[in-house]
Amino acid sequence: MSVTIQFCGAARTVTGSCAWFKTPAGSLLVDCGLYQGPKTLKELNYGAFPFNPADIDAVLLTHAHIDHSGLLPKLVRAGFRGRIYATRGTIELCSCMLPDAGSIQESEVAALNRRNAARGRAEVQPIYTQADANAALDSFHPVEYETWTEVMKGVRARYWNAGHLLGSASIEIEFAGEGKAGQGLRILVSGDVGPDAKLLQPSPEAPAGLDYVIAESTYGQVDRPAVTPESRREKLAELVGAAQHRDGPLLIPAFAVERTQELVIDLVDLMEQGRVPTAPIFLDSPLAIRATEVFRRHASALNRDVDVVRALNSPHLRFTETVDESKAIAKFSGFHIIIAGSGMCDAGRIRHHLKRWLWHANATVLLSGFQAQGTLGRFLADGARAVRIQGEEIKVAARIVSFQEYSGHADGPELARWIAGRRPIGRGVFLVHGEEPALAALSGRIAERLVPAAKVFVPILDDVYELTTSAPTPLTAVQRRRLAPEAVISLDWHNDMSKLILDINDRIEAAADDRARGVIVRRLRRALETEG
Repeated sequence: MSVTIQFCGAARTVTGSCAWFKTPAGSLLVDCGLYQGPKTLKELNYGAFPFNPADIDAVLLTHAHIDHSGLLPKLVRAGFRGRIYATRGTIELCSCMLPDAGSIQESEVAALNRRNAARGRAEVQPIYTQADANAALDSFHPVEYETWTEVMKGVRARYWNAGHLLGSASIEIEFAGEGKAGQGLRILVSGDVGPDAKLLQPSPEAPAGLDYVIAESTYGQVDRPAVTPESRREKLAELVGAAQHRDGPLLIPAFAVERTQELVIDLVDLMEQGRVPTAPIFLDSPLAIRATEVFRRHASALNRDVDVVRALNSPHLRFTETVDESKAIAKFSGFHIIIAGSGMCDAGRIRHHLKRWLWHANATVLLSGFQAQGTLGRFLADGARAVRIQGEEIKVAARIVSFQEYSGHADGPELARWIAGRRPIGRGVFLVHGEEPALAALSGRIAERLVPAAKVFVPILDDVYELTTSAPTPLTAVQRRRLAPEAVISLDWHNDMSKLILDINDRIEAAADDRARGVIVRRLRRALETEG
């Protein structure tokens, strides 16, 4: 009996996490996440799955982040009738996050359809609706950490705290009778692995002595300086003080779950200690507000050295749940703090605040997490002089600061140590959930020293491997690629088009006079006519 794996997401890219395990007795998924980044990747969210959802027996969910859970409502709507196994913390967070994702899709598609109607274009449909998300929640089934659960015939799973997020897990899977001498084939899927200095989470845990490890690589090329909670607060205090000195807002695009709560807790502590000026902290995200309630309820499961409830009840913190409350923030001038989703600036209310403030030199934008290729956050982090938001060109005059000390992911050395702790690894390590530089760097870190180079594999989207041979065997005959490999790892024509429009506008504005501008326009027109 064979066991195969198909990498249906997060292969040479960071989002869309989904691994499909198939045996003659049935099949299961680990994660079913939403793609983010370039439009070419995001269009996969609208297309058919590379499997029949009705044929999937179970889903094992590592954690609640949308790039791991965000297509579960679509999966259920398309015919999946099995159980979605997850920890209780993950289930409670998904009960907030998935309906929110459906609501955002409905509202953004409604706005797009209004524009399409004016342009004579056809309507589009959301990937799924809020009702679809609520229906999917009925499929969730809770599991406990470090306890074996039979998830389908001949397959059991055990969840280990990954130290990344409330409820996050690395998942150990055993396929009965598929290992050496009839023992079970043991595979560990890392999920997202937390760093050493998380404010609210413990250090990650996982077993050793496995046949395969599937490891995330998000920051595989990064060596962060040693971070402690106090050193992080000290640097945050410096950044807040600099923003206050500019007498403008501090905008923080933040992931609604955990990153937001960590930032709020540290900001409140700094204000109460008098280390930064007091100012209103607007939490402008309905999802983050609901997630904050989850964190209050689960405070006893978090770091007991942190008074979570007190910090999240601070009078400095202002919740703006309705659209009108969000719009009212625009009346504030001077120094204030706005925390809003999304963390990569690709959706949500942060885009409205960026449109309002990016072109102001007294504003500060603090990027507190990973920015995937092709996202607005990545363009800002890379020093773009102008960006396009909802079809409008916005100059970037605000100060842009990348602050990775709040990252929920282990860096390169931490990932290498985590993999080393899983030895002996009998058959191989698959590196996923990373962009090309991160994958190459982590592969170099572990090859030879920790794992023989011949046992390190970096799959491409939709690659299939046989796992019951002595080493993983690529099954090229059954691959049906949804995208060419180069389309996964590079920016697409949509990104090139946006940059071209900005460059044309810059060149025309910089021209000496109207005659020079006319020359540029005529040359562009001739180029288009020649191409046609």
